[in-house]
Amino acid sequence: MNEETHARRKLLDRIREDRLVTRRDYLRMLVTVSGGLLAGTAAVASGIFRRHGDGPAPAKKVADAVAPGESFTFSYPGEDDPAIGVRLADGSLVAYSSVCTHLACAVLWIKDSGNLECPCHDGVFDVGSGEVLAGPPPRPLPRIRLDERSDGIYATGVTL
Repeated sequence: MNEETHARRKLLDRIREDRLVTRRDYLRMLVTVSGGLLAGTAAVASGIFRRHGDGPAPAKKVADAVAPGESFTFSYPGEDDPAIGVRLADGSLVAYSSVCTHLACAVLWIKDSGNLECPCHDGVFDVGSGEVLAGPPPRPLPRIRLDERSDGIYATGVTL
């Protein structure tokens, strides 16, 4: 065996010894990561990671009165769930979560345009239905049911 072949074999032996991950270790890591992904998917599907305010909530007074074309903000169903209500020109009341369905920026009532708008990525929602009119939001805004009583305006539930 010549000297060049011997040097090559020595180098290959050294490379084999320096291998950081064996096939068995790689397979073990692959199974562990796959198991973690499976567990995470099962957790999401079972509802462990619910958003704030999912489920039934008691009625809550959110405003005394609102003039046509005006808006008001409140939290419903929980204190960490911002919402916006608007009295339309025809006198009807609508309310929605004020968290954009794109990247959770604040949704604002823009009186001049007559729409709910998300300034972060130019998302536009119809004030009458909460449906997406423009921009990247993938879903309409969750609607909050309002009930107008003699002593004020009450939020009574969420329609997702």
